[in-house]
Amino acid sequence: MTIINNAEIFTSSTRDSKPFIGYVVFDEGKITEIGSGKYPRSAKTPDEIVDAEGAVLLPGLIDAHTHLGTIGDSLGFESDDINDINDPVAPQLSALDSVNPFDRCFRDAYDAGITTVYTGPGSASPISGNFIAIKTFGRRVDDMILKSPCAMKFALGENPKQSYHEKEQTPETRMATAALIREALKKARRYKKDLDAAAADNELDPPDFDAKCEALLPVLSREIPVHIHAHRADDICTGIRIAKEFGLDYSIIHCTEGHLISEILKSESTKVMCGPLLCDRSKPELYSLTPSSAGILDKAGVNVSIITDHPVIPVQYLMLCVSLAVKNGMDRFSAYKAVTINPARLCGIDSRVGSIEIGKDADLVLFNGDPLDIFTKVIAVYIDGRKVK
Repeated sequence: MTIINNAEIFTSSTRDSKPFIGYVVFDEGKITEIGSGKYPRSAKTPDEIVDAEGAVLLPGLIDAHTHLGTIGDSLGFESDDINDINDPVAPQLSALDSVNPFDRCFRDAYDAGITTVYTGPGSASPISGNFIAIKTFGRRVDDMILKSPCAMKFALGENPKQSYHEKEQTPETRMATAALIREALKKARRYKKDLDAAAADNELDPPDFDAKCEALLPVLSREIPVHIHAHRADDICTGIRIAKEFGLDYSIIHCTEGHLISEILKSESTKVMCGPLLCDRSKPELYSLTPSSAGILDKAGVNVSIITDHPVIPVQYLMLCVSLAVKNGMDRFSAYKAVTINPARLCGIDSRVGSIEIGKDADLVLFNGDPLDIFTKVIAVYIDGRKVK
């Protein structure tokens, strides 16, 4: 049993919109008590009391879109497992089989207070495979998993066009990219219909096993969401169109021109992963990149998460991206939620992480000052109640 006492706590829960001075108790990896003021002396004697001395306590940070562990730090092709571009439609691939938890960037992540990441394949293909949600501390990915799979990765726009143009095969256009995604979803829907028919009638044979269709069944049933890579406003709208056609649970990743159509995103209840905010305009579809986008979308009522897209922006700079968003107009506490409870809800892991609430995992980060100040340091990090920094 451990107590963090005398901390300025931002729970990131619906109940507490502002920080308060108080304490958090956790035992056997779970949060058991939260209170304002100092921990009462008459209560149970803990194994350890940490006097935070007014330090700021946030839930463990969550980066909702990374490629952490799928592409090795300071290494070349041998450790690059981010894209497999031999097949433009590969939903059967899983980050579970590509993440290396010994990559040193995991330490960079938890040293910076990032306790959970979504990680998986890149955006070179229209459908590139499954993402997983994992804690950032551990030696075996199987023991770090929060949810696997947690999402299916789709991609629109320039990345698939460029990747397959170089191979002189389809898709070389936006319409071909969209057509391949639709074709795969229609095949999976027909596959499910045939499976159901065979289950209901013993005289019917089930369809031959199809790994791609099997991987897409949880997408069609909304058991897992689709994360759609899209930068340009027209690509964003194409992603929304396809998701609505098939009744998918979806989020838009990057959403670079989302601020230009914020009212559309609001009307469609679109969830957005905004970022990376610190990169250059390295390709035409990043022409409208601005650090103001997260704040504009948030003010419009869009559900926003802030991401690094590691290694595009190194994962340890997630809070720097949050600071940049606030500097450019985003509400401070909305920005905190953009790296805590909002990304937790994207893939349905908010019952365990994303806020400081009783019963949730004791994933916590202490800052020795304002978390948005570049001079502030992370002084303690807990994952499942274990102090890792």
